[in-house]
Amino acid sequence: MNKQRHSKKEVADAIKYAVDNGWRVEHGGKSHACATFYCPGGPGCCRPHFINSTPQNPGNHAKQIKKAVDRCNYPKGMEEKEE
Repeated sequence: MNKQRHSKKEVADAIKYAVDNGWRVEHGGKSHACATFYCPGGPGCCRPHFINSTPQNPGNHAKQIKKAVDRCNYPKGMEEKEE
């Protein structure tokens, strides 16, 4: 993950939660999205999720990010190993 941090603490903590659970975060995006995060299982498992740079309610946006990570069906600990 790039060392960029989200300006809202709740969202930054949710991004860290996603990364700690094996999700990949790519910073930069279109429109209001400042980043996109991807499931470790690839596109066949979960769809990409977008992190809004200026969410109306940062607490709710953080909950949505954590919920997406928790709902993922990809088995924990099975992330692709980088060689």
